[in-house]
Amino acid sequence: MGTPLDSVPGIGRPLRDAVAQEGYSDLESLNGANFQELLKLHGVGKAGLRRVHDSLLEKGMGLTGEIPEQPANTWTKGHTGKNADDIKTAQTSEDPADFVESLPWPKRVEQGRQLLDIFSEATGEKGVMWGPSMVGYGAVHYKYATGREGDTFHVGFSPRKASLSLYGLQGHRRSDELLAKLGKHKLAKACVYVNKLEGIDIDVLRELVKHAWESDPDDC
Repeated sequence: MGTPLDSVPGIGRPLRDAVAQEGYSDLESLNGANFQELLKLHGVGKAGLRRVHDSLLEKGMGLTGEIPEQPANTWTKGHTGKNADDIKTAQTSEDPADFVESLPWPKRVEQGRQLLDIFSEATGEKGVMWGPSMVGYGAVHYKYATGREGDTFHVGFSPRKASLSLYGLQGHRRSDELLAKLGKHKLAKACVYVNKLEGIDIDVLRELVKHAWESDPDDC
């Protein structure tokens, strides 16, 4: 089953209706469609099509033809309180240590304790819970070229059942160099996934977190 277009943030109804009339039933069905041809449809604009293209890129797909470059996104330190209406993830009052201790997986409890120590030591700050499962450090505000904006954290982690998710560690001057030394991991657009801490070099992880913390935020 394909991804419904109404589930992709920033794609308005006029665009959805226009492409539906052309036989495109979901996001994946637009793979390989020509950007400039779609732009001719009534109700279709460049910004919405860029969001379609970017969402397809995340799946290893994309639109074809001449696609205008996306203006740069901006990331600045500090929170502003300005958040898009659909952003639900925010800081909570739960203590990260209590959250880690409440995990139902003993191994993740142990690893969560380690990550609390590593991130706190590298940043010099106490973590803050974001939503039900992310521990974040530092205040960051982002604003996309589309105008969508919100507050988030600079670096952080989430000890999930399937893997340990590490945030904010990519896109800095030495990120690639350090990640090459880290050990077994997988990369996503905004995440470094690690199955277990035993499979990576902890000293490299400490250096990676410290380097990211001391660098300007970028797509955290």
